[in-house]
Amino acid sequence: MSLIEPTAGVQPAETRWTRVAERAASLGKLLVSVAVTLLGLAALTFFIGRLLPIDPVVSVLGDNASQEAYQKMYVLLGLDKPLWEQFLLYLKHVCMLDFGTSLTTGHPVSEDIARVFPATLELASLAALIGTSLGIPAGVLSAMYRNTWFDHGIRFIGLLGHSAPNFWLGLMGLVLFYAALGWIGGPGRIDFMYEFDVHKVTGFYLIDTAIAGNWEAFRNVFSHLILPASILGLSGLSYISRMTRSFMIEQLSQEYVITARIKGLSWARSVWIHAFRNVAVQVVTVVALSYAFLLEGAVLTETVFAWPGFGRYLTNAMLAGDMNAVVGCSLLIGVIFVVLNLVCDLLYRIFDPRTRQEQS
Repeated sequence: MSLIEPTAGVQPAETRWTRVAERAASLGKLLVSVAVTLLGLAALTFFIGRLLPIDPVVSVLGDNASQEAYQKMYVLLGLDKPLWEQFLLYLKHVCMLDFGTSLTTGHPVSEDIARVFPATLELASLAALIGTSLGIPAGVLSAMYRNTWFDHGIRFIGLLGHSAPNFWLGLMGLVLFYAALGWIGGPGRIDFMYEFDVHKVTGFYLIDTAIAGNWEAFRNVFSHLILPASILGLSGLSYISRMTRSFMIEQLSQEYVITARIKGLSWARSVWIHAFRNVAVQVVTVVALSYAFLLEGAVLTETVFAWPGFGRYLTNAMLAGDMNAVVGCSLLIGVIFVVLNLVCDLLYRIFDPRTRQEQS
């Protein structure tokens, strides 16, 4: 028996190094998983682009190109190489954020995406803010007052948000709030008379006009933004409120809530302080995934509102058979989903003690 007992709270060096090694191994597995996922996504987008019945040479030169010009462009695009070599060349360019040149704009696809993506990000961010700020309280209150008129109303709104197509809601909203009432701005991101007053610092017109102190342009931007953001936000609200309600109903039936009520804790404090705390991480995950779906689902909304964003750019590229732009946009959407899933996983590890105990 040793005469010197280890100091309480001090871990042996071997234990500390073991935990460091375990965390490093866990991080390594995570990085490998992400790399394999992105590689599979790149392969999927590449081979789908090759399998579609669209001739990239004809898309570049047109139907009336001579055989000599066709053959030169065929070689220039690397289509004469074996498929595996084309894929490796594609991976090399993707790693350098080079998705090729857009056939519709004549600019590099990466530059086009950098130009249009802030508009979609601004639209989806405001939509996510609307959906989250209304969806979480609606879901919690719907669970608190289950099977009441309030619960039925929230569930009806959720059903409407999932059932009604965004393009139809957009058209009806423009007819009512723009054409009939004149409460909002029309299609587009900003009126032409204000467009040259915006100094593009961040690419987010609301932020840029606020930084410049141009409040008249700020109000004009907001008037154009609020309707498409609200329509997208309705989709987010439907999903977030439904999932929050489901999580909360499960928690409100647990014994700890009943015990808190028996001890005299108010119903509201039992729900918001105890029950909601146990579903907060799950709700954050739902919000993050909802945000990703809003970025992806802005295609129809941007088309209806002539919003110069990522969704409209992707739609035009698909209609024109511009596979460089389509593949680049598809890869970006996939990366967004992978990153947000990683963020959700990290949030679970940080805020959920049970996850940390399982990994320790």
